[in-house]
Amino acid sequence: MVGHFSAIMIGITFTMMLMIAFLVVSNGSENMVAQDSFSAYRASKMPELDYYRDYDILRAEGNVAVIYPIFTQGAYDWGGIHDYYAGYCESCKSAKIPDSYEKTFSASGNGFRILEFLGYQVIDDIDVDKNPKILQQYDKIILLHNEFVTKTEFDAITSHPNVVYLYPNALSSQIIVDYEKNEITLIRGPSYPDDTISSGFDWTYDNTQFMKDWDCKFWEFYKVENGHMLNCYPETYLPDDGRDLLYALKNL
Repeated sequence: MVGHFSAIMIGITFTMMLMIAFLVVSNGSENMVAQDSFSAYRASKMPELDYYRDYDILRAEGNVAVIYPIFTQGAYDWGGIHDYYAGYCESCKSAKIPDSYEKTFSASGNGFRILEFLGYQVIDDIDVDKNPKILQQYDKIILLHNEFVTKTEFDAITSHPNVVYLYPNALSSQIIVDYEKNEITLIRGPSYPDDTISSGFDWTYDNTQFMKDWDCKFWEFYKVENGHMLNCYPETYLPDDGRDLLYALKNL
């Protein structure tokens, strides 16, 4: 609680400093540009700011963890596995594991920042792959865009009784990890190694079709065998319009 209070105070102080800097700009059109610039910066870099006012209502309760998709972050790096999927690089079937959470768009950066701010506990793919029993410590697991996972991770997640699959297309590609080389390698995924494959794990609940819906105008969580799935891709929806969705997530 102290840590989160400190984080809130630091965030508020930083925000106030930015606002003061913008007020120095002269009145009139220049000031309007400054205000618009701050709004754009806040929306793109600090999506969690929209939830200071609703923090007490939306903050995490209970023993809940979010799994940060560090493998997927690496797979989407330049020259990574996603470049193979996109047809840019025939040999790009491996990628380095990043050494930090860059909170990129492909790794659910907006969703992660907001959930972290709201006090959800954080683990990542590596934690689960190395110690799959770690998930047993939590009453609820929130999955982000964890597209690239190992078989160990897949089994641990799908056997947990209460998982919220917040982003479609999770668990769709199977990888192996070489921790000595700090590298992940694709072994099975959509149309790989042959065109007859639709999912890396032949998973009954693959919901990649919902990845096309970024508007989330008719969002809902629907029940699956071991939890709930969201029927849209919320990365651009959460920063401005996600209050009701986050409240529903909290109460699943």
